[in-house]
Amino acid sequence: MDEKGKRQIHLKLFVTGMTARSSKAVDNLDHICSVYLKDRCTVEIVDVLEQPWLAEQDRILATPTLIRVRPEPERRVIGDLGEIPRVLEILDVGRGRSSSEKRGENDD
Repeated sequence: MDEKGKRQIHLKLFVTGMTARSSKAVDNLDHICSVYLKDRCTVEIVDVLEQPWLAEQDRILATPTLIRVRPEPERRVIGDLGEIPRVLEILDVGRGRSSSEKRGENDD
């Protein structure tokens, strides 16, 4: 947990080159992190054309795919992340705490 008592969220976004769909996913993720997750979020962007072994390691079948790596359990969203309320719901990060945070579970 960070100094404010909120859990850090680590997200990994898999894209394929700089297509319009990939760029839109990156822009939407940037918006989600800056508006809804603020300083709680770290992001790793993986271009599967440059690092295909990472896509294979994480069993990526389509791009863009966003994975919430931490806190566990892992959650995935496929698409350009344009439906932000739905993305937040799937990632279980919402506008506040995740359900695991509300239950007081420790993922560390």
